[in-house]
Amino acid sequence: MTIAVEEIQGRTQEALPQIGDASKVAPKDARELSRLFFDRLAVLEEGTPEYSYARNTLIEMNMSLVRFAAGRYRSRDPEEMEDIVQVGMIGLIKAIDRFEISREVEFTSFA
Repeated sequence: MTIAVEEIQGRTQEALPQIGDASKVAPKDARELSRLFFDRLAVLEEGTPEYSYARNTLIEMNMSLVRFAAGRYRSRDPEEMEDIVQVGMIGLIKAIDRFEISREVEFTSFA
């Protein structure tokens, strides 16, 4: 999926782009989309459908980060691996909720 950077930057005050499968977004596009979604998350009211969509999309786009980190423990029992991924997902969600884009740090470094 390729989305032009100008198109993303021009949408800051408009509706967020609809992403079919967030896990298949190209890394370059994911960075730009993440910035857009974090910008909007900061101004949206928690509990609104648009806030939920932005937060859930950020979670889906960054699930691979959790799987990558959990991969270090792949020699363990499959049930333990599931637990590790679950704990990683909880950490990812907390990181998304606490991330401040104004600090100008990449989210992947923060998480």
